[in-house]
Amino acid sequence: MMTGDATVTIAGAGRPLRVALFSGNYNYVKDGCNQALNMLAAYLQDNHGAEVRVYSPTTATPAFDPVGTLVYAPAVTIPGRSEFKLAIGLSPRLRRDLAAFAPDIVHVSAPDFLGVAAQKWAKARGIPVVASLHTRFETYFSYYGLSLFRGWAERHLARFYGRSDYVLVPNRPILDEMASARSDGHVRLWGRGVDRTRFDPARRDMPWRREVGIGDNEIAVLFFGRLVLEKGVDDFAAIVRRLQEQGIPARALVVGEGPAHARLAKALPDAVFTGHLTGDELGRAVASADVMVNPSVTEAFGNVVLEAMAAGLPVVSADAPSARALIEPGATGVLCPPGDIGAYADMVRQLIALPAETRKLSMAARAATAAFTWSAALAAVVAVYAEAVDPFV
Repeated sequence: MMTGDATVTIAGAGRPLRVALFSGNYNYVKDGCNQALNMLAAYLQDNHGAEVRVYSPTTATPAFDPVGTLVYAPAVTIPGRSEFKLAIGLSPRLRRDLAAFAPDIVHVSAPDFLGVAAQKWAKARGIPVVASLHTRFETYFSYYGLSLFRGWAERHLARFYGRSDYVLVPNRPILDEMASARSDGHVRLWGRGVDRTRFDPARRDMPWRREVGIGDNEIAVLFFGRLVLEKGVDDFAAIVRRLQEQGIPARALVVGEGPAHARLAKALPDAVFTGHLTGDELGRAVASADVMVNPSVTEAFGNVVLEAMAAGLPVVSADAPSARALIEPGATGVLCPPGDIGAYADMVRQLIALPAETRKLSMAARAATAAFTWSAALAAVVAVYAEAVDPFV
């Protein structure tokens, strides 16, 4: 089993744990999934002395420097989504590399060809498999005219997670859902943390707002995240337009980038687009909004909701499992029926009309985020690794 505080070791072997981590896009798209996986790799290496080898498609223009030893996995570009690649499985080269690395645990983070092949490879060798759920892939199909394939996707996902020895999920509603399907007690919670120094109400910057074209009398309505259809960009545009039609001086502030940029810019020609931001610039932009609207129902955790809450924004979100796990309705945020444009607009108007109550809600939201620390979230993964490896030693 794994023991020790500073270094994770394998009992009887006297060496650090070796983790083979499989990802669909470890360093070429900066999203919540990849940031969590990179933080996990850093935590394993820096706090526990583990060796982490990551198998993933790569790019010549990475979005950020990856943590761990990154091994290229062959992939093809997904039609219509050029920012993503689909790994085609375990090539002979990858199999040789895996055999030489001799991992103690295999962690799969995407139910793609590579993840399935890694599962099979590990199972054939008696190596424990931990799967982490980061995205509700089954919800994507309706956004691209592929609703007929949702049933197939749900069956595939059930098989994928069912074959894993342990499954890590990001929130309690998903845990309850998956635990009832497995009934073996091997579904565990892997939450997320938030940098409350980067996302802080004190970073609100009125001169910056003016510089990007937002008037002092305007209500900056934030969209925060990747600009893709499944994040609800069409609903967001409709909500902002509804507010404007009702006489509210709403101005969309779009923080993020993605293939739906042109679509959103056409729908909201007066929107302010910051593009992809990082570090202090990101914290400043988020804190400088007046309200965040999150119409997405496809999130598995909802990092952007947590970060907006930490920045002291009132959040109006779709009533989805990810948001329910973070927001106490009426106390730390507002939940709306998904797709109900009028309900979103009404809630935003009420927040604007009641500044004292909205300020209390924002302060409560900020306070609630103190419970979400990366150290606790990542330690929970290490505990699952320990439990998963123990029967196989």
